[in-house]
Amino acid sequence: MYDGDFAVRWMAAVAVAVDREAGRLTELDSAIGDADHGANLRRGFTAVAEALAKEPPATPGGVLAAAGRRLISTVGGASGPLYGTLLRRAGKELGEEPAVDREGLARALAAGVAAVGRLGGAVVGDKTMLDALTPAVAALSESFAAARSAAEEGARATVPLRARKGRASYLGERSIGHQDPGATSSALLFAALEEVAEA
Repeated sequence: MYDGDFAVRWMAAVAVAVDREAGRLTELDSAIGDADHGANLRRGFTAVAEALAKEPPATPGGVLAAAGRRLISTVGGASGPLYGTLLRRAGKELGEEPAVDREGLARALAAGVAAVGRLGGAVVGDKTMLDALTPAVAALSESFAAARSAAEEGARATVPLRARKGRASYLGERSIGHQDPGATSSALLFAALEEVAEA
């Protein structure tokens, strides 16, 4: 079972991963976006980690909901509302339970992913974060490692796609051949989850 402290450590690990990979995320975003994805997420998840370190909610649902609210309030562009919606909705789904098992976490994150799809009007294959999030959540019922692997494969699979949603969609055919930065950062979320779960 995974408690509030686990969720705090997960968000802290995401902040470390995003900080480490911010340059790469911005490089990917400079090809097909606004070149701010890495900087925006670094600011957002740093703020999340700092807030949770000061006042950690007692439950995993409370942690994820607080993280989502913090992202929405600190991150500009599309990534703040999208990641914020993912975590807030997952937190709401978990409710006030003191701990959650892996299957419960998978169900909560699936609710979050569905909310992201509704917010952005995107589906798998549109070259967005959903291309990593959707297979990762499906694989999470198998294992944390399977979820990480599925997210990474989903991110790589965006390279040959033509973007149909988001800033990259304005480029049309020129979006083909580039890995989606949102899918790439989504894979970091699941790499951090595996890291903390296996620690």
